[in-house]
Amino acid sequence: MATSRICSIPDCGKSHYGLGYCHAHYQRFKKRGDPLGGGTTAHGEALGYFNEIVLAYDGDECLIWPYAKAIKGYAQVSIGGKTRTIGRLICEREHGPPPSPKHEAAHSCGKGHLACVTKRHVSWKTHLENIRDKYLHGTQYKGSRHNKAKLTDRDIIEIRAHSGRLHRELAEQYGVSRPTISNIIAGKTWVHLLISSGPAVRGP
Repeated sequence: MATSRICSIPDCGKSHYGLGYCHAHYQRFKKRGDPLGGGTTAHGEALGYFNEIVLAYDGDECLIWPYAKAIKGYAQVSIGGKTRTIGRLICEREHGPPPSPKHEAAHSCGKGHLACVTKRHVSWKTHLENIRDKYLHGTQYKGSRHNKAKLTDRDIIEIRAHSGRLHRELAEQYGVSRPTISNIIAGKTWVHLLISSGPAVRGP
């Protein structure tokens, strides 16, 4: 005899309705992006899991978040009606406030998008450092592998080799915008080509 499905929220026990949740958790997920937000019978369970399990876990293996996730897969929780990513919460608890408003919570394991919440894996990094890590982890499409790329790796090398030329002239030659050229030469894009060659030289 087939076994009836139940809600995937731990200890809920109610019958499945949709997306792995019972009707109550399903409605809250659709409305808030968090099946535990808004006062279900499991109200506060995700936050309790964060405080009691995530922060107490001292292992090296990836601990996977079992509750709400962002579209890109990163763990998140609703606190006071505001959605927070677990990675930033961990960084704030373990390492204090970010060194600057532009710093990001980066995962050394490369599995933040798979909802890893192991505190040993998370630290503050700049956007450039975070992107470089993603390239090394293989979780970021590189250069000409990206389906929207107009330039090839060879183009980028040539552009950086001629960084002393006016960016306007390079933009016309390669059929892209001036800001695109400026970002390439400044090392803000196509970062994977900088990993072995060092920082780019800024052009005019």
